[in-house]
Amino acid sequence: MAMSRDEIFEQVKEALVDALGLDDDDVTPEATLMGDLGAESIDFLDIVFRLEKAFEIKVPREELFPAEAVLNHPEFVSGGKVTAAGLAELKAKMPHTDLSGFEADPDVNKIADLFTVDAIVNFVETKVNG
Repeated sequence: MAMSRDEIFEQVKEALVDALGLDDDDVTPEATLMGDLGAESIDFLDIVFRLEKAFEIKVPREELFPAEAVLNHPEFVSGGKVTAAGLAELKAKMPHTDLSGFEADPDVNKIADLFTVDAIVNFVETKVNG
């Protein structure tokens, strides 16, 4: 049975609150996992585990957080910026994420800002509702 976006958001919020020790009010659709919610890379494993359990889906980490593969590839990063090829790779691997703002200034230091609560909801929605 398909889930509504609101239902998915509530379960994602619960997973993030539990994984990161947050208050419900901290988790908004626009919140970035690392910048706003204080997640560290080690927390991503816990978040993935909680999402898998909550939604009964398989979440390959590189599917939800594919940026590491891009950042570690010399063709995709040059001079501290994600290249056109890197942007194309991010778009292909992150269809659940709005990259429009990042494209204007593809600074590698801003890549963490792409991981928002809303991006996770989009990702889960495609997995749950096919």
